Amino acid sequence: MELIKKYFPDLTTSQLANFELLKPNYKIWNDQINVISRKDMDNFYLHHVLHSLAISKFITFKDNSTVLDLGTGGGFPGIPLAILFPNVNFVLADSIQKKIKVVNEIKNILKLDNVTAIAERGENLKIKPDYIVSRAVTRLLPFYEFIKEYFPAGKEKGLFYLKGGDLHEEINELLGDQKKLKGNIHAIDEVMNEDFFETKKVVHIWK
Repeated sequence: MELIKKYFPDLTTSQLANFELLKPNYKIWNDQINVISRKDMDNFYLHHVLHSLAISKFITFKDNSTVLDLGTGGGFPGIPLAILFPNVNFVLADSIQKKIKVVNEIKNILKLDNVTAIAERGENLKIKPDYIVSRAVTRLLPFYEFIKEYFPAGKEKGLFYLKGGDLHEEINELLGDQKKLKGNIHAIDEVMNEDFFETKKVVHIWK
């Protein structure tokens, strides 16, 4: 939790309380439905919560906008971002029903009225988001195929994708195939000085 306070010193009392509630409640549900590696729970706030929040260092979602978290798994990056942006609507989607069950349980415990959880594949969603976020679901080009029908237009919108490693090949593959798209790679360790983020990136794709 100290890491969250370190990089987000202006959180409200309510936001801090919700972040405090995340780990014990994910521990309870993770013991029943494995959505996080059990050996990784010791690094929960660094590897999952702070990693999710890194997106906010490169984009500030506008109030009343809609953010789609596709392939959310147990709720990352969507749940931490929903706590950080209480006036933004978050739709968390995953094709695996039991993972969405965990998302709904956490949402209800934290009383996150700005979160909607859907068990559905990306290509079947009927939605017009202002932003799309995701965490390393697949390579960028096939991921774009899931979302191209509702991909938001505008440089300040688009996709914010958490992934590690050298991503230039993936971006070039996507931009070469989709000529209308543009992209940037943001290094997380430039804004969060933790060893874990040394190879971690936020990829921004827009049209």
